[in-house]
Amino acid sequence: MDSSSKNFGLIGVAGFVAVRHLKAIKDTGNNLLASLDKFDCVGLLDGYFPQSDFFVEFERFDRHLDKLKRAGTKIDYVSICSPNYLHDSHIRFALRHQAVAICEKPLVLNPWNIDALQEIEKETGRKIYTVLQLRLHPKIAELREKIRNGPKDKIYDIDLSYITSRGNWYHISWKGDIQKSGGVATNIGIHFFDMLGWIFGDTTKIIVHVSEPNKAAGYIELEKARIRWFLSIDYNDLPAEAKKSGKRTYRSITVEGEEIEFSEGFGDLHTATYREILAGRGFGLNESRQSIITAFTIRNSKPVGLVGEYHPLLQAHNNL
Repeated sequence: MDSSSKNFGLIGVAGFVAVRHLKAIKDTGNNLLASLDKFDCVGLLDGYFPQSDFFVEFERFDRHLDKLKRAGTKIDYVSICSPNYLHDSHIRFALRHQAVAICEKPLVLNPWNIDALQEIEKETGRKIYTVLQLRLHPKIAELREKIRNGPKDKIYDIDLSYITSRGNWYHISWKGDIQKSGGVATNIGIHFFDMLGWIFGDTTKIIVHVSEPNKAAGYIELEKARIRWFLSIDYNDLPAEAKKSGKRTYRSITVEGEEIEFSEGFGDLHTATYREILAGRGFGLNESRQSIITAFTIRNSKPVGLVGEYHPLLQAHNNL
């Protein structure tokens, strides 16, 4: 291992997104020393870091990192891929071990958690980064430049649709518990809310039309955009053409009626995120704040039903 490589720990290594972090750690020339998950189906480690230590008990993982430090081997970064409601605690754990935290979305569930974590950053001198990979997608960056170079007083009309169908397991897992995941709008929408705020400015108005375990939809006004959004994990919400072609996911963003195609190019965005973080250019607490406030507000708003500027896909639901 190169002497300039960094040592990583990883929490939540059995999770769905962990493989992207393992790949990013390896692709950036760094080393995973230890990982943690209460589930032991982690054979994927063999393809990345077969010599790394693995733990199923948090207490033993904590002790191991302490023993490594006392033996002169420091953990530089802790990657966090645990369930959403545990992110705040695991970030604090990383900083207590004098490591930089790299946390999956959403960074935290509540806006006030950001304020507390900023205090801990100051106390420890360690940074907290999150994964806002859509900001690194070439097509999204291109759109942002187009908007920035466009008419200064123009307000853009946008429709956002994201349907990623999930099976019955979803509602049995922590993802189906709104107190643990933040609900559909947080769990699958946070990246889009961040991306739109990054491009079109601060949020000025939020209306929720529908909020259910399987779907959420509403209307958001930003400084430079009016957005009708629809998020769903229900297969029945997929457009007919998507079902016919055997797809289980549908993603669409139209700006002034023009489709923004960005379905490709996601494969290496976590690696790109890690490169930015390792270079000191990652996205931190302040960059995360707007989307977390947006998701929190949506989660705690009373749906108004089908009135006003609601998303066209809502017209298909007879139960609303």
